[in-house]
Amino acid sequence: MLDSPLVMHQLIQSVENNYRKKQVVDVRSGDSVRVHQKITEGNKERVQIFEGFVIRTDRKGSVTSRITVRRIASGVGVEKSFLLHSPLVVKVEVVKRAKVRRKYLTYMRERSGKSARLLGVSFDKEAVNTIDEILDKEVGAVEAKKSTDVTPKDEKPAETEAAKPEEVKEEAKDEVKEETKEEVKQEAKAEADSSAPVEKVESKEEKELSKKEKAEAFRKAQEEKKK
Repeated sequence: MLDSPLVMHQLIQSVENNYRKKQVVDVRSGDSVRVHQKITEGNKERVQIFEGFVIRTDRKGSVTSRITVRRIASGVGVEKSFLLHSPLVVKVEVVKRAKVRRKYLTYMRERSGKSARLLGVSFDKEAVNTIDEILDKEVGAVEAKKSTDVTPKDEKPAETEAAKPEEVKEEAKDEVKEETKEEVKQEAKAEADSSAPVEKVESKEEKELSKKEKAEAFRKAQEEKKK
């Protein structure tokens, strides 16, 4: 049974479907594209953008569909091939579409300046770049975030509710201590205010009496001397 070509073809398709993306951007030769590629550097991951024009497309409709993008960096031509169904290719964005009559634009390697320009064609950028799979991924990411946010929030109130009685007791003790301190301070201030003016009056009267007594004693002494 496995030797028949139909069975083998079905098996190959079933395996390929596991690695196939639901939808891929319709990229054509001559398009100016912006490819977002995932790059791992040690333990870190980042997304690098490679922008250029497509000079070749291979095997459209299959899992191994590939595009070759060319750009000029510092006067040097650089070409990179990207597998559209690869998990490392996060996004392919078509920026500009040109009118060409060939599938392989190898003649563009020998051109530079004005001769390398292609005639632009108007197209619906949003319709070409929108993909159902990207929307599904965004929805899945949002749902995953919601699920992760809900679990810790549900666990935290239980901990706070268990710790509430102890916290209430401590707060009540602190409030009682603060109230007693304030009452003591107020009583001390009241005593100081009530006693301060009396002391000042007594000290003034005593000073006046002492002055009078001294004056009378001095007069008496002088009168005795005269006698």
